[in-house]
Amino acid sequence: MTQQGVRWTADQVLALAPDAPSRKAGSKLGVAGPWSEAGSSDEGTVWGLCKGSGSKPYQTVVDIADLAGPAYKCSCPSRKFPCKHALGLLLVWSGADGTVPTGGEPPAWAEEWLTTRRKRVETKRSSATATTASASADPEAARKRAEKRAERITAGATELEQRLSDLLRGGTASAEQSGYGLWEETAARMVDAQAPGLAARVRELGAIPSSGSGWPVRLLEECALLHLLDQGWLHRDRLPAGLAATVRSRVGLPSRPEGPPVRDHWLVLAQYDTADSRLTTRRIWLYGTDSGRTALLLSYGAAGRAPELALPVGLVLDAEVTGYPGAGQLRADLGEQFTAPRPTTQRPPGVRPAEAAARYGAALQDDPWLESWPVTLAEVIPTRAQDSWQLADPRDGSALPLSPSATSRPGLWRLVALSGGAPLTVFGECGHQGFTPLAAWPTGSGDQTSGDMDSGDKVSGEKDSGETVSLC
Repeated sequence: MTQQGVRWTADQVLALAPDAPSRKAGSKLGVAGPWSEAGSSDEGTVWGLCKGSGSKPYQTVVDIADLAGPAYKCSCPSRKFPCKHALGLLLVWSGADGTVPTGGEPPAWAEEWLTTRRKRVETKRSSATATTASASADPEAARKRAEKRAERITAGATELEQRLSDLLRGGTASAEQSGYGLWEETAARMVDAQAPGLAARVRELGAIPSSGSGWPVRLLEECALLHLLDQGWLHRDRLPAGLAATVRSRVGLPSRPEGPPVRDHWLVLAQYDTADSRLTTRRIWLYGTDSGRTALLLSYGAAGRAPELALPVGLVLDAEVTGYPGAGQLRADLGEQFTAPRPTTQRPPGVRPAEAAARYGAALQDDPWLESWPVTLAEVIPTRAQDSWQLADPRDGSALPLSPSATSRPGLWRLVALSGGAPLTVFGECGHQGFTPLAAWPTGSGDQTSGDMDSGDKVSGEKDSGETVSLC
């Protein structure tokens, strides 16, 4: 990044924050006052000393050039990554006001961390390569392990079918009386059967009876989807190859990327985390500006810790991605990166609300358990309709309601403020509960990239900053 003389925007820095409190605390430190001996190197390292409550300042260093995303080190006791000091340092650096000069050499404490970390990363890569080679060295043993696991999953799916039949015979009222414990016990049985995907869906069933009015309908819907997944596994040998791969993935079997890698200039559209008591999952949406392909990167961290992979929203990277097997699956693995991420004025082309809903419907044919589908809406305006929000197209009057999760996020008000009553281009996830906006651009900013829309659906505009506004 620094080799190209380009610095990130404040929004791109704050998009790396693990939560809202970190974003707020980091913003307070994004001024020159607390910092001393700050600098950055041509190789993409930023460092500085931040005055804290103690006698010694906190030593903070960020490796921006790391192709897996920024890496951080701070002497503060925070367990968040990045901590508020790392965010503050990057904000000061992004200001390009001379507070963080370029072309310097890292101090000894920063250089020591960089050297140690890069050695550790190289060792980890070598170990992963050796593990893969070892696993493929004995394919017969791997086949036997896979068969044994498939037998366990089949036994678990058969038991689950019996539990669902018992529920329907007894009536949905019995689910409310039984409470969450029954479902937790069933989920534990699915874990024992090595089917974590089934276990997760069973746990979701347990929460529905206490979810408010209309819960019996929602319970039946989820039971039907779970039954469909069970039957898909039990009859997977009769399914088309793509759908069978999707079923294996939904059940929880691990898979590896396959097929030739796709090299493209990938625009980072959105990044957000979801967490439970066991795991933090990070989702990063990419859009290939040359191929028109959308890809999803997933990374994981232990509960309470952010995943390692982080890509600032609004940047573009020249890289290869390889897709995972499964009909209609967008998940991909990030491969070799040929340059560090850099700002861009490009953005994905958009469609109208009706087309967005149709795309989600078409995707359900390949994956009936799909919660949502990524789509970009062109020239829509956030409006209030009765007691709900929606994104309306002033050209034909069509609209998509916002999902309940979207209306409870602070990003909704940022979206409304960005629009000011004018049309926007909005990227998000379109699903059965509505549309969840994740990023937006004012109409007329940036360059439109090629896409698979009709020419009448494209947005044309003059070149501008094209800055992506994250709504996550």
